[in-house]
Amino acid sequence: MINAKTLKLSVKSLKEFAKKRLADAELIALDARDECPLDIVRHMCSPDKLGIQLLFIPEEFGGFGGGAFDVYCICEEMARIDLGVATAVLATFLGSDPITVGATPEQKKLWLSRIAEEGLLFAYGATEPDAGSDLGALQTTADRVEQDGRVVGYRINGSKQWISNGGIAGAYTILASTPAGPSWFIVERGAAGFTHGKPEDKHGIRTSNTAALSLSDVYVDADRLVGGVEGQGLLQAQAVFGYTRLMVAAFGLGAGWAALDRAIPYSAKRIQAGSPLSEKQGYTHKLIVPNVARLEAGRAYIEETAERIDKGEGSLNTEGAIAKYMSTEAGNTAADASIQALGGYGYTHEYMVEKISRDVRITTIYEGTSEIMEMTISRDFEALDARHSTVGAGYAALALHALAEVMERARAGRLTRYQHILLRMGEWIAYAECAGTLARRAARMAEGQLSEKANQRFDAVGLAAIRADLRARGGPQGGPGWFAVDHRRRAGRWRRGRFRGRTESYSHPPRPGRTDCGYGFCCRRALRPGR
Repeated sequence: MINAKTLKLSVKSLKEFAKKRLADAELIALDARDECPLDIVRHMCSPDKLGIQLLFIPEEFGGFGGGAFDVYCICEEMARIDLGVATAVLATFLGSDPITVGATPEQKKLWLSRIAEEGLLFAYGATEPDAGSDLGALQTTADRVEQDGRVVGYRINGSKQWISNGGIAGAYTILASTPAGPSWFIVERGAAGFTHGKPEDKHGIRTSNTAALSLSDVYVDADRLVGGVEGQGLLQAQAVFGYTRLMVAAFGLGAGWAALDRAIPYSAKRIQAGSPLSEKQGYTHKLIVPNVARLEAGRAYIEETAERIDKGEGSLNTEGAIAKYMSTEAGNTAADASIQALGGYGYTHEYMVEKISRDVRITTIYEGTSEIMEMTISRDFEALDARHSTVGAGYAALALHALAEVMERARAGRLTRYQHILLRMGEWIAYAECAGTLARRAARMAEGQLSEKANQRFDAVGLAAIRADLRARGGPQGGPGWFAVDHRRRAGRWRRGRFRGRTESYSHPPRPGRTDCGYGFCCRRALRPGR
């Protein structure tokens, strides 16, 4: 495990490197050319230079053996520098995950040692043109090659889409269906029949390489089957969702703060009507303060989940989903607000906030879309027993109690048949959970129990202020407590049939005061509220 001093030195080295090699002007130029700076990526992964990949390699294979908290800290700093480069560097972490959690001892020694010693870049080959979040729709196949009655290898056929490092990696973990079920295979660059497409022309993270993969009768020896047993692929992927989603959560957090850290100094310098924008509450309380609150709520949940993973509490997939949902949505909102904060300047390619806004958008898509996160959260809700009243725990408890009643009424009224309601409950749970976690973080800060590795940009008083603002602003239409109580009332109205149509059935209840659901695409026929 990495100690706090080593972690701080690593973050400092990253900052110094970025200042020399990845200044804003260079990043904007790379973005315009749609170019992944491969030499810089290799430098950052080289064991005798920055050696970022050593962070997540176990010590027995030549790495530092960093934990989830360490990875979160590095991922946030990487995203502050550039989310595209961060994606290229950390894709090796994701690509080697099946090996870390499911490989045989011999496979781990071979491949993890190569990553540590050679800076070998990996890519994670799961997504397909017709199998994104639904890996059950996997179409890539791996057929056994037998000799004298035993399996000696496999021939892999299929295609992969949207693969980070797809065109630059030296090795790939490929998910393919075997007779016993989905399984991971290690395929090296240059294997016969294995090719990659041209880099995708993306909306954002243009400094990363994303390419499609094609496998046509690609032969691999049997020892390239991860774990040596067929049918373990989905279990191996799910075993690290909590961990990998924390990485992407940290990406959203870092990118959101990268945008705000440009908007805040601008607001202090920009004079309008005789005073700086930073002194105008109409500006700060719309574009700055609420985004600080949301980002720090996300941070609190990331840090708490990372500490629990490092303590051996399991993969915490649901908690990882909450952290990802909150932090990436907060990052997107903060980046968008930063464009507004800079006005016309923010809307031009010359200013980094425009690039950050395009980059951070991907965090709500890769490693599970926000909608998949909502679904994951809604399926596994744990009540929060807040303990520290002075840091907002009472409001978190109120939100959770109200939310529990919403969920019970939805269950009794069979409203969870409607996917829209199920997804909204996932969203409410995320806000309520983060409200509680932010309260706990403030309490630990006040009691001097916060990890020495933790981000301490705000002291206990500052976190209490953030908690107060989150209480008022945190949800899409208000704070978590207000949001849950409001929707408890809605759920009661749905259950009692207050919204009931006289014609065709509808996929979910209409909004109050409307004659349809308000979403058009799923409710075409007029409905009349029975008030």
